[in-house]
Amino acid sequence: MTAALQKALQRWLPEIEALAQGNGALVSQLLGVHNLGRQALILTYIGDGATEVSLEGRRRMQHCGVSSLYAWLGERSTLPTYYRVHWTDRFGVRRQRIDPYQFGPGLSAEEVAALGSADPQAADCLGAEPLERQGVMGTRFAVWAPRARGVFLTLPGGALALHPHPSAGVWSLFLPSSEPGTPYGFDVVLADGRRAWHTDPCGRAFEPRPGWRARIPAVSEYPFEDSDWLAQRRRRLPTDPLSIYEVHLGSFLRRPAESATYAALAERIVRHVGPMRFTHVELLPITEHPFEGSWGYQTTGYHAPTNRHGSADDFRAFVDRLHRAGLGVILDWVPGHFASDDVALAAFDGAPLFEEADPGMGRHEGWGTLVFDLKNPMVRAFLLSSARRFLRDFQVDGLRFDAVAAMLYLDYDRSEGEWVPNAQGGAENLAAIAFLKELTATLHDEFPGVILIAEDSSLYPGVTEAVSRGGLGFDYKWNLGWMHDSLRYFREDPLFRRHHHAALPRIGRYSRRDRGVLALSHDEVVHGKRSLFGKMPGDDWQRFANLRLLLAWQWTHPGAKLLFMGAEMASPHEWDHQTCLPWERRNDPSVRGLEKLISDLNQLYRESDALQGDDLQGDNLRFLSEQDDLRSIYVYERRTTTERLVIILNATPVPRERHVIGLPLAGTWIEILNTDSKFYGGTDVGNLGGVTASADPAMGEPYSATVRLPPLGVLVLTPADSGKSNTATTAR
Repeated sequence: MTAALQKALQRWLPEIEALAQGNGALVSQLLGVHNLGRQALILTYIGDGATEVSLEGRRRMQHCGVSSLYAWLGERSTLPTYYRVHWTDRFGVRRQRIDPYQFGPGLSAEEVAALGSADPQAADCLGAEPLERQGVMGTRFAVWAPRARGVFLTLPGGALALHPHPSAGVWSLFLPSSEPGTPYGFDVVLADGRRAWHTDPCGRAFEPRPGWRARIPAVSEYPFEDSDWLAQRRRRLPTDPLSIYEVHLGSFLRRPAESATYAALAERIVRHVGPMRFTHVELLPITEHPFEGSWGYQTTGYHAPTNRHGSADDFRAFVDRLHRAGLGVILDWVPGHFASDDVALAAFDGAPLFEEADPGMGRHEGWGTLVFDLKNPMVRAFLLSSARRFLRDFQVDGLRFDAVAAMLYLDYDRSEGEWVPNAQGGAENLAAIAFLKELTATLHDEFPGVILIAEDSSLYPGVTEAVSRGGLGFDYKWNLGWMHDSLRYFREDPLFRRHHHAALPRIGRYSRRDRGVLALSHDEVVHGKRSLFGKMPGDDWQRFANLRLLLAWQWTHPGAKLLFMGAEMASPHEWDHQTCLPWERRNDPSVRGLEKLISDLNQLYRESDALQGDDLQGDNLRFLSEQDDLRSIYVYERRTTTERLVIILNATPVPRERHVIGLPLAGTWIEILNTDSKFYGGTDVGNLGGVTASADPAMGEPYSATVRLPPLGVLVLTPADSGKSNTATTAR
């Protein structure tokens, strides 16, 4: 080292030593260009093990002691506008880059101020963002670690020290000429000097398993072609039809999961789901996650679609393809808890940061996950940014919030003494309630027409009420009571259903509390619960008939519909995430009939105003007969001011040849759907297209008709002057 350089460095020796010990607070004042009259002193940081470090490839840079800092002193006029540093890394690879420290911190003063004031939108600038700075393209890195002594960006060629922003607890750096796809992470220096490596909490892309590193994202140039869909979505009403096909992408098409690309999945979903006339597809969480057995519900990357099936642009193309085929895309999203892996979000800067600090309240022991600290404004901003990213950057149509009950209540899955009451002495999680209201209001305001669904097993009031009226602001809530009670009834042997006859009318009464989704989801076909087909009693004929009965009950009951993949194939085995769907089952005529029934039910649902009503006012579903327990027959009506449907459900395998039902109107009633039609795999017992109501009162109605009721079947009748035609070919 020359005497001149040694003299120039003399004033910086304490800072150099402190930075060598991991004190990142000194990065901004130490690294970069220092003007010394006509000369310039350049200090840069290169990771451990670097050799042959030079400026512009010909001016040797001097190693500053035992640290990873290198220095050069020379004439300012000889420097290019943006100088490059060259070095050989510890693996012997020759590397170069424009020195990032000549650009200053990665974040602007305005961004830092927004982060420091906990602006909910500010967290969008965290993570790695491709952008241009002073005419140079590069990547801006920013990470939240308020208790860290220093943060170092780890890259294949070595590490870089990040600039501190103490007022916001954030660290940043602009890295010029960075290559998209380059893996990176953060080496966090803890308060006691120890180091902990973490992946990027806001990473936009990640390397394949078993790797953990995030990857520098590319600027997306994907040309969405779904403008017509988005315009239609903005006009969507809460009462519009919502019929959801639930999918686990990893086991939908083939195994291993990585062999099914987003492109292949999109094409197969369009070909398979489209003809069944569902309105939307709902994906089990595709936010990045390490353990496939969690099905995505234990997330580590809240800002990236999983790389298992392709890149972020591949996922954009997936969404775009479904939109152009008339299918919306809803994502399962998990704001209540996250994976506890120590290289991800857990104890990020040496102590609980994203998670609750209280060890008892900060963990869900049953799931082995950590609980977000929703009292912290930056944690709330982090989650809001995740939701906005998928709705904005990927143009998805909605989010289904997982495990909302676990967020709403402090005592969820906790025994007495394991939780602390709120300030009012209750069990409600006031911070989580405030967050959910803020989130739903913000997303509805920014993305008109998107669908927000709560998976909530609690009795919390007003889940689907507007925030302005004191509710949580969701569009729908999973009606788990409907699911449990319906499955309990239809699992019963038909011989004993008469003992449970009050179940279905009771469901109709309590379902008026919230706008619901009638969900036959993945949760009901795992862990020994058997498949939907496997739950049904009797031999194979009765199982198919009972499954058709259950689906007709689901589609004619008020509420949105959700069916997990494989139910339409009458899979005899419960779902296994390591096994793809039994596509060979589609060769069975009974399975093809089941798919045809689902298609016709969806078509009827789309076309019928009466079936689209949510019954929140209590007059859209009316049981005309709920006392016929000996024969397990129900008669109920769905209606609006302009349309009436009467549904007759025979829950036994005994056909009823001359059964009298009451009807509200005289004249001809058309049989627009019969689940026993031969086209659905049934025995074809029916009414030759319709029945005639005469002026003989029955069931409290002024008119009546005699009908043939199919075994384990459902009939849907509508007045002839309604303009409805038969959904399926008439049964006998």
